[in-house]
Amino acid sequence: MRKMDSNVLNIKEKFLKSELVIGTHIILSGPEICEIICYCGFDFIWIDGEHGPLDKKDINLLIMTTRSHGLAPFVRIPWNDPVLFKPILDMGPAAIVVPFIKTAEEAKLAVASCKYPPTGIRGFGPHRANNFSTINMEDYLKKSITEPLLILQIEHIDALNNLKDIIKVEGVDSICVGSNDLSGSMGLLGQTRNPKVIKVLDKIACICNEANFPFGASIGWSQQIVMDWIRRGSSWLAVDTDIGFIIDGGRKTFENVKNIYDEIKKMW
Repeated sequence: MRKMDSNVLNIKEKFLKSELVIGTHIILSGPEICEIICYCGFDFIWIDGEHGPLDKKDINLLIMTTRSHGLAPFVRIPWNDPVLFKPILDMGPAAIVVPFIKTAEEAKLAVASCKYPPTGIRGFGPHRANNFSTINMEDYLKKSITEPLLILQIEHIDALNNLKDIIKVEGVDSICVGSNDLSGSMGLLGQTRNPKVIKVLDKIACICNEANFPFGASIGWSQQIVMDWIRRGSSWLAVDTDIGFIIDGGRKTFENVKNIYDEIKKMW
């Protein structure tokens, strides 16, 4: 029998080897799009349940698609609410991404939402998470202590003052920097290259590096921004989106055909 797996161990191994883990964002609901992107070489797929139009059925299909191709599904939920964690956890993701964490207390709630009693408050009802009850209960409960990964998004300036306490919370595996919302909380929305924002991003990286704590970033495609995060010591990066790939490919094809047409037309 083929063993079903969230492929989280591949991510953990790369963390231990200090190798950059690379993923991309899925916003659209079509599993075929996700399947195509799974052939591109990424380590993980970030399934966006916060800003995208995805419902639970969509997320379930995208997790299935991602896992079946050997990639790790990261799922961002809409908010730090225990009710929102439960169905996603039972679908068997490799990681849960929680937005807008500003304090250690909020981090502790996120941990509690991911863990079964007595550590946390997660209700019991796993499906794919325990391979549809084909995993021995004792083995599954042991596995659930460390899986899935819990990633907290740092995307408000207030979180900077509490970051040292946030990353000390047991059960938090990594943080993710959300530069756009962070810049917005500074009154500089979209100005992610503003020196004031850069200074905060550098400070976040410095705190994590000093604590030897894994961190990553959710970003659009930009060679300079990718270089910046690699130089900061990021453990992982989620770069670009399915929408971006489609638009960029479509524009490139259109422009190429139009350029050929314009050149030929000159010779008519």
